[in-house]
Amino acid sequence: MYDNITLEKGLYNITGKTFTEALSELDADEAYVGTELEGLDAYERQLKRFGIRVSGPDSDRVEKFFRTTQSAVLFPEYVRRCIKAGMEQASVLGSIVAATTYTDGADYRGLNIKKSGTDEAVAAGSALPITSVTGAESAVAVSKYGRQVQAVYEVIRKQRLDLFGVVLKSTGAQVSSAINNAAVTTLYTDAASTETAAAAVTYADLAAFWASMSDHNMTAMLVSPTFMANILALDEMKDCSGDLGGSGVVTTPYGVKLIKCSGMSDEYAVGVDAGSALEAVLGSDIVVDSDRLISNQIDCIAFSISIGFAKIYPAAVKVLKIKAA
Repeated sequence: MYDNITLEKGLYNITGKTFTEALSELDADEAYVGTELEGLDAYERQLKRFGIRVSGPDSDRVEKFFRTTQSAVLFPEYVRRCIKAGMEQASVLGSIVAATTYTDGADYRGLNIKKSGTDEAVAAGSALPITSVTGAESAVAVSKYGRQVQAVYEVIRKQRLDLFGVVLKSTGAQVSSAINNAAVTTLYTDAASTETAAAAVTYADLAAFWASMSDHNMTAMLVSPTFMANILALDEMKDCSGDLGGSGVVTTPYGVKLIKCSGMSDEYAVGVDAGSALEAVLGSDIVVDSDRLISNQIDCIAFSISIGFAKIYPAAVKVLKIKAA
C-alpha cells in the first residue's frame, strides 16, 4: 500500500519515466478502485500519507515537506507540477499543434510534403496524383527554455504552499510565453500573406482572410492583445462565443478560434489549420534540479524544457498583415 512505499531520490533518475510514473510502478492506481483514494494518483497518495496540503486557505508551509527524509523526496515533484500548471495555463500549443514528436537529439529532421496533380476524378488508365513525402531539407533546432527562481530555504520555509505555488506557476507562465512566441515565429516565417484593405482591420477583412485558405480549413487565428481588442470592438463580434475571462479565447461567428498571444506584433494575425499546420518537437519535458531541492540546500530552483517547432503543411498557415497607414 501507499503508506509502505520507500521514497528515495533515485525515483527521479529512472530513464524515460517521470517521478510519478516510477512511483506508480510501486503503487499502482488499480489497487484503489472502489476505495476513498480512487481518483488520486501515486504522488497525491503520498501527499495524503504525510498530511501535506498544497493548496487552499489551510495549505501547509514549505517546511512541511522536510519533516522527514522521505517526505522531502516529494518536494521537487510539487515544484514541477506547479510550474507545469502555470505553463499549461499560458500555453497556446494545445490549439495549434497537430502532432508532437519526441527526440533525444539536439535537432530533428522532419518531413517535406508536396502535392502534385489534380484532385479531380482520374480517368481509367491515367496516373493518380502524387503526394510526395521526403525528409526535410533542414533540421529543426530543439531549444532549451527555462528560468531560475532564486529563493533560499530560510526565506521560503515558512511560506504557505498555496502562495509559493503562485510564484512557481507565474514563472512557468513566463517560460510558456516565450515558447508560444517561438511557435508563432515558426508559423509566420515564409508563410503566404494577404493585407487588409485599410490601416484598421474590418470584419470583411477577417471573413476574406478565413476564406482565403483554400486547401485547408482555418480553425484558429493567433493575434496580439491589441489586435484582439480591435477585433472584439467590431459590431459583428458582439454575438461571438467564448470565455474571455477564463481562457482568453473567443470564437468568431464563422467558427475560427481567436487566441490571444501576448508576444505577437500588432501588425499581423496568423491563421492556422490546427489539424495540419504545426509539429512540436519535444526534447525533454520539464526538468527540475531535484537533488538540491531534496536536501533543502536551496539557493535557487532551476527548471528547463527543450522544444522546437516545424511546419507540416505550409499551406495550412496564412498571415493577415495590417496595411501601413
